[in-house]
Amino acid sequence: MVLQIEPIDRCIAQLKSEREYDEIIFTAPDGVRFDQKAANELSLKENIIILCGHYKGVDQRVRDHLITREYSIGDFVLTGGEMPAAMMTDAIVRLLPGALGDVESALNDSFQDGLLEAGVYTRPADYKGWKVPEILLSGHQAKIEDWLYEQSLAHTMERRPDLLDEK
Repeated sequence: MVLQIEPIDRCIAQLKSEREYDEIIFTAPDGVRFDQKAANELSLKENIIILCGHYKGVDQRVRDHLITREYSIGDFVLTGGEMPAAMMTDAIVRLLPGALGDVESALNDSFQDGLLEAGVYTRPADYKGWKVPEILLSGHQAKIEDWLYEQSLAHTMERRPDLLDEK
């Protein structure tokens, strides 16, 4: 099953008659890998359209003439682009002002600086003898930030060394 060009062209034309769009994105397994950098960039756009193919996708002319970017969420194939579109939307929207309670929160997440986030802790500081690292209880913000960076780097080296190769 391939989605025909005419209904897609008519839909995009109608949407474009109502407002300007910065990007018209197509979710495709052969697109560029969607990552945090792309989410950051797209979060600065005013309006975007994300077009989802289904089964075999869309008529190639849609991709050739209507689409401005194509993204893949990984090296695998799904029955449709709806889930990738939802994932991309969530990654983009959470970066918009007001989406999260703390605007700084998104800036400290995994991948923002090319590293995985360090572990996080809650209260109590000691549970069954499992303790929160002392440095986090010290109140010394500069030392805490250095420690968190070191933990983040070690966590990335252990779990996703490929991220370090990209730097």
